[in-house]
Amino acid sequence: MANEAAVATKWAIDPAHSEVQFKVKHLVITTVTGSFESFSGSVSTESENFDNAKIDFAVDVSSINTRSTDRDNHLRSNDFFAVEEYPEMTFSGVLQNKGGDYKLVGDLTIRGTTNKVTLEVDYNGTVKDPWGNTKAGFEVTGKLNRKDFGLTWNTITEAGSMLVGEEVKLEISIQLTPA
Repeated sequence: MANEAAVATKWAIDPAHSEVQFKVKHLVITTVTGSFESFSGSVSTESENFDNAKIDFAVDVSSINTRSTDRDNHLRSNDFFAVEEYPEMTFSGVLQNKGGDYKLVGDLTIRGTTNKVTLEVDYNGTVKDPWGNTKAGFEVTGKLNRKDFGLTWNTITEAGSMLVGEEVKLEISIQLTPA
């Protein structure tokens, strides 16, 4: 019996059922949560379990939302994301599956600086919605140091602590639909 070639399936992100959030310490004592409201991406896979799926993802950095206009404008400035020069954050990588233990490994580019990152992934399964549409769901988490991407602005408080933490926690929920 001849081996049949695997058929590639292309998927797109459903933005109405997806979110990109981050958390950063402020004054060492609290955590500020923010999100990016505008993003897009594609996934290409040849397996039903998304093994070795190729991922391309882009975030419109100007869509940052921390529920504070002043803070959002500061984050868009040259002190942080420099959105005029670097309007997008991008990721390109592969979803690795080792016995159901998923990792997203690839290149993340922020503010013109690219670094390899590894993120934890929970593949929540693939289902049909009540209208017969196929959907796949993932929860992606990880940590990165913002300074590794040129986001180095900070100031020291009167007590000697840093205003903004260096570690950024990522919490991304993605729902895919066939493209």
